[in-house]
Amino acid sequence: MAKNAVITGWGYYAPSRVMTNADLERIVDTSDEWITSRTGIKERRIASDGETTSTMSVRAGRAALEKAKMRAQDVQLIIVGTASPDYLFPATACLVQAELGATRAGAFDVEAACTSFLSALAIARGMIVSGAVENALVIGAETLSRLLNWKDRTTCVLFGDGAGATLIEASNASVGIESTVLHGDGTKGELLMVPAGGSKIPASSDSVERGLHFITMAGGEVFKLAVKSMADAAEEAIAEAGVSLDDINLMIPHQANLRIIDGVAKRLHFPSEKVFVNIQRYGNTSAASIPIAICEAEATGRLRRGDKVLLVAFGGGFTWGASVLEWYGAHDGVRPASPLDRARGVLGDVVERVRPL
Repeated sequence: MAKNAVITGWGYYAPSRVMTNADLERIVDTSDEWITSRTGIKERRIASDGETTSTMSVRAGRAALEKAKMRAQDVQLIIVGTASPDYLFPATACLVQAELGATRAGAFDVEAACTSFLSALAIARGMIVSGAVENALVIGAETLSRLLNWKDRTTCVLFGDGAGATLIEASNASVGIESTVLHGDGTKGELLMVPAGGSKIPASSDSVERGLHFITMAGGEVFKLAVKSMADAAEEAIAEAGVSLDDINLMIPHQANLRIIDGVAKRLHFPSEKVFVNIQRYGNTSAASIPIAICEAEATGRLRRGDKVLLVAFGGGFTWGASVLEWYGAHDGVRPASPLDRARGVLGDVVERVRPL
């Protein structure tokens, strides 16, 4: 079994269509000042006709595989974290598996709202460390614009579309994903939800007319719960990893709301200059926000090999969690040694020793 699981590839995709706060001023009773002061968001990306959660996942997944120098047919597991799948079934991960040509891969979705990527990461880590698989393509992707009531200024200004992906591999290196913690509280689920479309309230003309297929949110309650829960999960993940807050080089939080991000940092007494923020450009992309942020943090030099990184998220359900990892980054032409790599090496040595003269 592998000693660790490391991120060796990453990539993201954001739709080309940009919707600014000024654009929203023309369709709903809001203003740039109102949105910016309450959320920190200046613009967000909106999927075009023909773009879906699966198509964006494929774009991000291909970028991650290219970064990791891995062929799609060598991928063993695909997990897509999303609250806005293409269909109830088949799973979005199966659509991604087919389009990528990942013919050996198992595939399934994880739905924990904005904590979906962290949940998928935790599952992938567990399966890799246990020896069940040697690698996993973990994707967070959302097309939340299709779940928005564009007349509700409390929700339509918040969300955007996009996808981010990471390739996780088995390794015997000392670096990698050092802790993952997940929590949930279903008693407060009605504070942030899409009421209809499932088996309790199936789609009907009545559910459509009543707007029950849109995201609804009690913003004030969500804010208070998010700050405390994310800070508590961060402290738990740090303790489980056996490090201290001072050891963390960068915190990458779910990009839900700038005031929530600031609130978490203040509660932890964590310096704001060590917090990565890109919500101003993308809005809340739910499951996609952390993997997109990972990609941008690495591209801008905020993420370097050996850095201790804290990931933390909160989402509807309610769900929340955190993870600490030591950043490995792209391998320098040599893939981190996996159990199968070692077995192949040993077998090669044996074959060479018994080869007839």
